[in-house]
Amino acid sequence: MENCKIISIGDNVCDKYLSRGKMYPGGQCINTCAYAKLNGTDAAYLGKFGTDAVASCVKNTLEKLDIDYSHSGTYEGENGFALVTLKGSDRVFLGSNKGGIAKEHDFSFHDSDIEYIKKFNLIYTNLNSYIEENLAQLKETGVPIAYDFSTRWTDEYLAKVAPYVTVAIMSCAHLTPEKREKEMKKARSFGIPVVLGTIGEDGSYVLYQDEFFFAPAVHADNVIDTMGAGDSYFAAFLCSLLRSSKEGKIVEGSEESMRNRLRSAMNQGAAFSAGVCAMEGAFGYGVPIEGRTEI
Repeated sequence: MENCKIISIGDNVCDKYLSRGKMYPGGQCINTCAYAKLNGTDAAYLGKFGTDAVASCVKNTLEKLDIDYSHSGTYEGENGFALVTLKGSDRVFLGSNKGGIAKEHDFSFHDSDIEYIKKFNLIYTNLNSYIEENLAQLKETGVPIAYDFSTRWTDEYLAKVAPYVTVAIMSCAHLTPEKREKEMKKARSFGIPVVLGTIGEDGSYVLYQDEFFFAPAVHADNVIDTMGAGDSYFAAFLCSLLRSSKEGKIVEGSEESMRNRLRSAMNQGAAFSAGVCAMEGAFGYGVPIEGRTEI
């Protein structure tokens, strides 16, 4: 389906690269918006901003990318940021302020926010967004939710979040193949229809209807920064599933159609992720560092 739209609800930060003296807009939700746009899918952002230079950097970038953030809140104080350095081309996180003001303020969706969210085909969010208590309300919009569990899920967390999720990503490079399969099946058992497990340079797996699908990673020829590699894969994967549907839905059509759509989405995610590794930061737009450089 053409003209699909994704709304990212949750985190935003600047990644402060101490090794470069630059900070880059990021956070998984912001990255997803930027990557969706690069994949030809319209995107919007709803989140919480501080009132410092970091917040201004993120807002200015969203405006340059024509990504609407008009339903976001602004609160006095420090925006979220992370401290980063590079070891070769691999980004190394040195710490963060845990979202800054975002952790201090609840999402208080107004009726106008809910009506706005209903206009989208998909909600993206993640475990860094302090949004767990709002998932039931988002579920009621009827818009399916894509959720990034990163590497930090637990059985208790899956049980709490999974009932609201249609498609999940789990970063599994740190797990043995046996453990990765077990954890993906566990997520599926909690009710998530599509479970994506990425394993870095070794590729990715999708679990759907008790069947695993594998896609190899795509070699990146010009790797300068691995920031955003996982987010870019998931964003391209989601955009592909929406575009290949007739009605703008993640799960749609016959079993054979779903198999083909999933395989295609995995391959597109791998190819797009490889290209993103040639960008500075998650997707560029770096500016000189302002604000704190310690945690």
